[in-house]
Amino acid sequence: MDGNTLWQALALMLVIEGLLPLISPAGWRRMFEQILRLSSGQIRFFGLCSIAAGVILLAVLA
Repeated sequence: MDGNTLWQALALMLVIEGLLPLISPAGWRRMFEQILRLSSGQIRFFGLCSIAAGVILLAVLA
């Protein structure tokens, strides 16, 4: 994997991240309101799960 692939992956992530606010801004806003009600520990747990899923997916695809 070279540096160009990393930038392409980051660009694709931005495209995917932008889909929900583009398609459903009200749903996006509700989602963030729900996230704000979570405790810091719950947010950290979701972050950990996201990292673990990403690492597993990278290992499977490599």
